[in-house]
Amino acid sequence: MEAFKTHTGLVVPFDRSNVDTDAILPKQYLKMLEKTGFGDFLFDDERYLDPGDVDIPVARRRPDPAFILNRAPYNGASILLARANFGCGSSREHAVWAMKDFGIRVVLASSFGDIFFNNCFNNGLLPVILEKETINELFELASDTDSLELTVDLEHCELRTPDKTWRFVVESGRRENLLSGLDEIGRTLTRAEAIRAYEAKRHTQEPWLFE
Repeated sequence: MEAFKTHTGLVVPFDRSNVDTDAILPKQYLKMLEKTGFGDFLFDDERYLDPGDVDIPVARRRPDPAFILNRAPYNGASILLARANFGCGSSREHAVWAMKDFGIRVVLASSFGDIFFNNCFNNGLLPVILEKETINELFELASDTDSLELTVDLEHCELRTPDKTWRFVVESGRRENLLSGLDEIGRTLTRAEAIRAYEAKRHTQEPWLFE
């Protein structure tokens, strides 16, 4: 997994609450099992004027020019700003894969669906919980310009513009995993030598368990 330390990118203001994972990535794309290739289907139902499926080439479909991620400069954004309860709904990890494959590295919201929140950390995408007042302030800044850039500094837990800094909190274990580029399996494997030593000890002390 790619480590996350500091990222500077364009903010796309996605001014909605309760964005569920079916909206982020519709169910027909769950048939794909690789983690790549989902970026073209992010917010698929709103992004295209034609219905889609895994076997329909994206090149044959018509993008909806009114949808924010189809418009420059937001089609190159890497930080998504939303409201409360982002990523609610079903547990599909594919929703995070789609955001990451599109190029989103950070999601800012006042709250998240629990499973989506966990999936973000396991895939190198940083979900940042901010106070509603801060979210409102960032939406106001984004409305004043179509090129709001933020620096997201996980090492110091700060969001920065040239004029202002906001603090945020990330649980220490998750923060360390992202800084190191490790998911839960990767973190476990850092203790592989100790695990092997424990298993060898058990094999000696309780050999009947291994017969």
